Amino acid sequence: MYDMYAIEWNKKAYKQLEKTDNKHQQKIVVEVRKLSGWPNCKNVKTLKNHHYDHRLRVGNYRIFFDVENKVKIIRIQEVKKRDERTY
Repeated sequence: MYDMYAIEWNKKAYKQLEKTDNKHQQKIVVEVRKLSGWPNCKNVKTLKNHHYDHRLRVGNYRIFFDVENKVKIIRIQEVKKRDERTY
């Protein structure tokens, strides 16, 4: 069994989340909470040559995050609506 990871939202990601409509906010929060069961998470991709380590796909939104294994923390860095400039 895996230890649970703590989820931390940085200020920028939290503000981006607040700008999304209520329906998407709720869905994003539910999916981000599931990251506490890391590494057994769906819709996650490890990124290469990118500023952040991983991304979580929630519909048309992408949640970028880093994982700190030593202290069991997942830091949510950005919430962005998917478009040609997302990555």
